[in-house]
Amino acid sequence: THFTLEELTHSDTATRLGIDNTPSEEIIDNLKFLAGKLEDVRVLLGSPMLISSGYRSYPLNDHLGSKRTSAHTSGFAVDFISPSYGTPEDIVEKIVGSDILYDQVILEFGRWVHLAFVRRHPRKQALIIDKKGVRNYLD
Repeated sequence: THFTLEELTHSDTATRLGIDNTPSEEIIDNLKFLAGKLEDVRVLLGSPMLISSGYRSYPLNDHLGSKRTSAHTSGFAVDFISPSYGTPEDIVEKIVGSDILYDQVILEFGRWVHLAFVRRHPRKQALIIDKKGVRNYLD
């Protein structure tokens, strides 16, 4: 209801550099699954979510310096904020304390939330990435 294919595939970087970020039919199916899960998160937060990054083609993902195994490349992850809910840390805390079956939630540099889903066997892995490196959120 609240998430569009355009929103989940748009990239200013791809547009600026002429990188094709068109998803395949398989990835579109994954993005539909992701959008359904994001609806659950939106209900949990009770606030709109501003997606800064969703699907990334390999050329775009490579340009951004991300790993090829990133869930963004398969259409299963977004980076977002929700200013009307609170800080990215507030968001991560709410998601971690919920019954949302996420695969991975990451507080990235205190500035945004990375959230990934899988169809089966979610890990519910919560991390922090910052200048100190990568560590478990709950430590």
